[in-house]
Amino acid sequence: MQESHVVNTRSISMTTSIAYFALSIVINSMGNVLTLVTSSHIHPQFLGSAYWTAAENNLGYAILGKDNPLALFWAFMVLGMLTSVLNAILMKKWDWKRIGGNFIFMLPFSIFIQWFSNIFNRIMPDAHSLGMIILYVAINFLGVAFIGVAISIYQRVNLVLHPADDLYQILRFRFCKGNATISMWMSYIPPTLFALIALPKMGLANFGLGTIFALLFQGAITGWADQHIFGRLTHQALDLGN
Repeated sequence: MQESHVVNTRSISMTTSIAYFALSIVINSMGNVLTLVTSSHIHPQFLGSAYWTAAENNLGYAILGKDNPLALFWAFMVLGMLTSVLNAILMKKWDWKRIGGNFIFMLPFSIFIQWFSNIFNRIMPDAHSLGMIILYVAINFLGVAFIGVAISIYQRVNLVLHPADDLYQILRFRFCKGNATISMWMSYIPPTLFALIALPKMGLANFGLGTIFALLFQGAITGWADQHIFGRLTHQALDLGN
């Protein structure tokens, strides 16, 4: 799908931008937690989590060990930093404001991840029956859809982005002529490398049906959401480099 609603300046107020951004953070964190919780309550190698989450978790645990309390911190912060460096290379400039925004994104995102995780782990039992397994598969796919919708909203608002989503946006508009699906597939190259490095120790842990669903459809869901979820919201203040 080609993007036809792109502006180089801001056409909405900062208050409106922050409201859209806050909503997207909630939707994104909820979607990620739904993939993680449904996976853990069946089997992590049956459903799995979203693609970047699975790859980062696996590499963090493979290098530092599952019992290391800093494993997830390392995975998200250091791999996020490496992705920010890749973004700077693709943009052909080092932008401290953009990189700082990548990390500002992570604070509320991490808070909501923990909050939703506590809630859903408490109210969602393990799936033992076929009916429960089917329900959890549907919820897992819904979580992936939430992530795709959230990415669409906060990429259009374009205040601050997760480094992975910033990479996706750079690829989408600098290299893929606005095509949401192709750019999403290209943005999966770094986490695929992370997963391959972790493969000898972690195998395919955290990869499953939900991961495959995200790989195939999350980009298309984002492109659909651009048109149908807050359809009047255009991409704000895009900086695509020279």
